[in-house]
Amino acid sequence: MREILGRRRKLSLRRAGRSAVLTAALTYATEWQWPVLPGVGLRPGIGRVRECGCPDPDCAVPGAHPFDPGLLAATTDARMVRWWWTNRPEAPVVLATGGRAPCVVSLPAVAGARALAAFDRAGVRLGPVVATPTRWSLLVAPYSLEVLGELLHSQDWVPGALRFHGEGGYAVLPPSPTGAGRVRWERAPRPAGATAGRGGRSASKRRLDGLARPWLPDVATVIDVLVEQTVGATGSQGGGTRLAH
Repeated sequence: MREILGRRRKLSLRRAGRSAVLTAALTYATEWQWPVLPGVGLRPGIGRVRECGCPDPDCAVPGAHPFDPGLLAATTDARMVRWWWTNRPEAPVVLATGGRAPCVVSLPAVAGARALAAFDRAGVRLGPVVATPTRWSLLVAPYSLEVLGELLHSQDWVPGALRFHGEGGYAVLPPSPTGAGRVRWERAPRPAGATAGRGGRSASKRRLDGLARPWLPDVATVIDVLVEQTVGATGSQGGGTRLAH
């Protein structure tokens, strides 16, 4: 009897997770006008170790990347979004970054935690922060390649572990299931003018549907701290680029 109840509970949680992914995808696309598409997802498997649905057996980001459809298919059309996730309810939600959509700066999870603590101490307001067990991603306002280049040129050292997802790039949004674990909000989206409680965490349980388009910081506001904390967490020997002034 316990086994039957356990199976029913797992099935109920799985269905709830599928519904949550579709709801989130519709919110991103229709409420916030962020172009999205389904990620490749994971192959069915037993246990926590599951392979990517793409043909690459050594995929570096299992489940968490576009494949079919490709990135250019990203859309804000509600009918298309609903059709995709009705047919593929467990597919990750992939955001096509840049253009009028947010850009993303991602870094190792340890560096991300250090950076958020530094921002909190300095009283710097952040936008949404996405977390997986291995990497954290800060959503920022759209930037051009020229602007990013100038900001990076002013740095003595740009660690390779710090990655930038702008025009033509992508990022995976909550509550997507991936090979690294389910994607979650470390800092939930907030509209302009909203305030957060201690550490900005009071918004973490806020429902996304009905929320005004989230506020995003400029990349110039966060770049210095992200570089500093990534270097501090990974060390200068962790790969990167020395930039001349």
